[in-house]
Amino acid sequence: MKRFFSLIAAVALSAGLIELSVASAAQAPQLPTMEAGEISTSYGYLTDNFYKKVDPQVVLDSVRTQLLGAMRTAGVKHAELPAMHASDAASSNVRSIDREIEVADAESKSKFTLHDLTYVALDGMMKSVSDRYTVFMSPKEFAGLNQGLDGGDFGGTGIVIQIDDKTKYISVENVVPNGPADKAGIEQDDLITTIDGASTKGMSLAAASGKLRGKEGTKVTLTVTRDGAAPSPPITITRAKIHQLSVYEKMLPGKIGYIALTVFGRDTGSELDTALDRLQKQGARALVLDLRDNGGGYLEAAVAVSSKFISSGPIVSVESRASNVTTLDADDTAINPLPLVVLVNGYTASASEITSGAIQDSSVGTIMGTKTFGKGVVQTIIPLPDGSAIKVTTARYLTPRNRDINHLGITPDVVVSENKHPQFGQPSKDEQLAHALQYLDDKLAHQTLEDGG
Repeated sequence: MKRFFSLIAAVALSAGLIELSVASAAQAPQLPTMEAGEISTSYGYLTDNFYKKVDPQVVLDSVRTQLLGAMRTAGVKHAELPAMHASDAASSNVRSIDREIEVADAESKSKFTLHDLTYVALDGMMKSVSDRYTVFMSPKEFAGLNQGLDGGDFGGTGIVIQIDDKTKYISVENVVPNGPADKAGIEQDDLITTIDGASTKGMSLAAASGKLRGKEGTKVTLTVTRDGAAPSPPITITRAKIHQLSVYEKMLPGKIGYIALTVFGRDTGSELDTALDRLQKQGARALVLDLRDNGGGYLEAAVAVSSKFISSGPIVSVESRASNVTTLDADDTAINPLPLVVLVNGYTASASEITSGAIQDSSVGTIMGTKTFGKGVVQTIIPLPDGSAIKVTTARYLTPRNRDINHLGITPDVVVSENKHPQFGQPSKDEQLAHALQYLDDKLAHQTLEDGG
């Protein structure tokens, strides 16, 4: 199952045009307090904190261009706006943007609200620095980002499922710790043979998931079989609120623990603690940390994850526009060392690359797979009062050996190509994982010989 914040306007205009623009501005309603505050906050943060020097004139020109583009797209005939001229005073530039929005509103004749045009201006402001990661996010986009990073909630049993290749029944890929299924005794690799009396043989994942999920407090009855034994007596599970996890673990053959991270969210560090504890109690002799297709997340989560494998020393250095460098060290939460492979690919990015780079530079594990994405910059998210937000690139980061991997990526220690249509986490259908298991088996065997075993 493959998975998971310059356009130059004309300097001179005719006197008549200037007078017309001033008159239009005078007739336009004043920008409301909230919208004016969002413009001021966003302009100030972008120009003060973007990791490269920002030209105020380019910001103003970009705002004007976006407003004009929106007006023309909406069918405003002969759309025109006055050119704005940057001042050394940020407050003057902010007021220029406010007036431009007010004029655009008057000229658009009710095709937009002032709120709509504020969003257009904020988008233009962020686009001015030509950085793909510096963006304005609407409330819906910001909420989506938060849910992607922090996980959503749903009513269910807390079972991650897959189709068993041999029997075609639904198999238990993973069990959410302390969830209803976990408390009922359901375990990884159990086969669910019936759900509420309906056989799961040949059932699709979507259909099975639909039957397992449901309103909190409702019940679902399963029969399961374990290790080829006869099906169990019916097991009734009461659905509860399940929080979507960012960390999934299971034990693979040879007592090699497998941990997949889908994102670096707020709870990823604590979820990883739980996963590692469960694997250690099951006797894990080595670990695979799967960061493939993980697009990153919070910097703090990257430090927390890296610190589970690196006992001391630097994890990452963060360099701001003023060349101020802050080095973040391991937080003294490392587990006892085990042979470790980190799986990466071209979609391993950002916080995932911080962890991969820290593990590689600290020589506590082997990076395996294909070259990573190459996102070596850090964004800061500034929420705005109406639920929208701006995401601004505020720094670049360096690995413990001061490598800048932006646009370069991390080259694995062992390069292994991805097979067609892999099912991540399934060694028989995941050649990179199969290679990692063989590598760790060989390493464990070598250690045994060295120890005289």
